[in-house]
Amino acid sequence: MIKPLEDRVLLKMKDAEETTKSGIILSSGSQEKPQIAEVIAAGPGRTEDGKKIEMSIKVGDKVITSKYSGTEIKYEGEEYIIVKESDILAIVE
Repeated sequence: MIKPLEDRVLLKMKDAEETTKSGIILSSGSQEKPQIAEVIAAGPGRTEDGKKIEMSIKVGDKVITSKYSGTEIKYEGEEYIIVKESDILAIVE
């Protein structure tokens, strides 16, 4: 199990769309990197000036991340990305 530290978040990226709305199938090279992900795990938060700052996201949230943020990792056959909480732009409701 991967447990993020401080204000880091473990995300599972959603798959890129393989077809356009009009039905055109895209090759893997022409697909945009997805920016919507699911929060798999989150660190406890960070400490700033001796004060604990809680995380504003939780496990299970769907979020939008900065396009080229984070560190991609592969663990037990699955691909994940670890980002700082500040790289998360929005929660998708």
